[in-house]
Amino acid sequence: MDKTQDSKSRSIRGIVPENHPRRESILIRERLVEAMEREVVVPQGLIAQGRGECFDYLIGEKTRDFAERALEVAAVLLIEAKNPVISVNGNMAALVPREIVELADAIPAKIEVNLFYRDEVRERAIEKVLREAGAREVLGVGEDASETIPELFSERRRVSKRGILSADVVLLGLEDGDRTEALVRMGKRVIAIDLNPLSRTSLTASVTIVDNVIRAIPALREKVLKMKSLSREEREKLLKGYNNRDVLRGAMKFMSERLAQLSLDL
Repeated sequence: MDKTQDSKSRSIRGIVPENHPRRESILIRERLVEAMEREVVVPQGLIAQGRGECFDYLIGEKTRDFAERALEVAAVLLIEAKNPVISVNGNMAALVPREIVELADAIPAKIEVNLFYRDEVRERAIEKVLREAGAREVLGVGEDASETIPELFSERRRVSKRGILSADVVLLGLEDGDRTEALVRMGKRVIAIDLNPLSRTSLTASVTIVDNVIRAIPALREKVLKMKSLSREEREKLLKGYNNRDVLRGAMKFMSERLAQLSLDL
């Protein structure tokens, strides 16, 4: 972040009162706007953020039990994977770059840039953000994204041979459903972070963490560290007992019941 952007961030923080009930949400929006000005985020990413924020309201902006279950199993999959990859788009890079790097180091896993609205300027901008956050290697940038995912026709089809193409487990967030479906058809385990339990991504993924990426990424790192202390048998038991549809049902039920309760409280 250059001096002008840093000054702007301090200015915004000064405008929003410390006791403002939506302070954190407002500051997150500002981070995305700043990232858009640096070509890390596209305008469509702001729309995606707003859509996700709506679902976050419905779960009370907290990590719930259904997300905790998914986080545990996601951590096990990442630990057990031979070639785990964290797929990063603009919003993720803008919101949790340091946390992504810390998670990747804890697993360990590779980090790869993958974008629907892809051009090399934006790839390089995201790579810069991740390297500034401590990433030693960032795949999927420039000529490294020379391989393609079969039966996928958007720019998301372009992937790294050393990363997503050869990965057995892929963690992704804030995603469109097409690539999730294509990755699953390739036999990969897909872990999705998606606040919308009704999305194609949520419904198709092997494990869906219905939570805000701001909370989910650091929470996943903590789960990875915890799951590493378990025996192989204990980790296998968690995997065998997991049903992603049950998690999604739990998320939908929670949202429905909470909305009903809120309506009674009016």
